[in-house]
Amino acid sequence: MNIFNLLYAIWLIFPAYVANASAVLFKGKTPIDFNKTWQGKPIFGRGKTWRGLAGGTIAGMATGFLMNLFHQSFGEGIEMLIILFSLCFGALFGDMMKSFVKRRIGKKRGEKWIIADQIDFLLGAFLFAFLFAREWFLSAFQWYHIIFLLILTPLIHLATNILAYLLKLKKVPW
Repeated sequence: MNIFNLLYAIWLIFPAYVANASAVLFKGKTPIDFNKTWQGKPIFGRGKTWRGLAGGTIAGMATGFLMNLFHQSFGEGIEMLIILFSLCFGALFGDMMKSFVKRRIGKKRGEKWIIADQIDFLLGAFLFAFLFAREWFLSAFQWYHIIFLLILTPLIHLATNILAYLLKLKKVPW
C-alpha cells in the first residue's frame, strides 16, 4: 500500500462523490416521496427530489465517463454504465436511506447526525457496486481502500458542506 493506491481509491469513488455533491445543485420541486408520510412522519423529506436524484446520478455518471477516457477504470460499454450507475445512484440511495432513518428517529431536515451524514452516500455506493457490479467492485477496491475512504470521506464531506453553506447552496454546514 502506498500513496498512489490511496489516490486510486479516491479516483474510483469520485463519481459517487460528484453524484452526492451535485444533487444539491439540481434541487427540484417535486420530492421523491411526493410529500407523503409514513407513521405520521415524512418518508424522506422535501430535500430529496426527483430532479436532484436524476441530476446527481447523471452528473456522477458523466464525470465517470470522462474519467474513463483518461484511465479505463470503469470498464467499457454496458459494463461501464452499470458500474457508474451503481456508484452514483447507490450514493444517492444511501443518502435517501439515511434520511428515511432520520425521519423515523425524529430528526428534522438539516439536523446534524454525525457520521451518518458523512458516510451514508459512500456506504450506498459500495453496496450498489457490490450488488450490481460485484466482479468490478471486488477487483477494484481492496480492503485498505475501503477503510481509507471510510476515514477520509467524512473529512471531505465536512469541508465540501461548509463550502456549499458559505456559497448559500445549503442551509446548514453539515
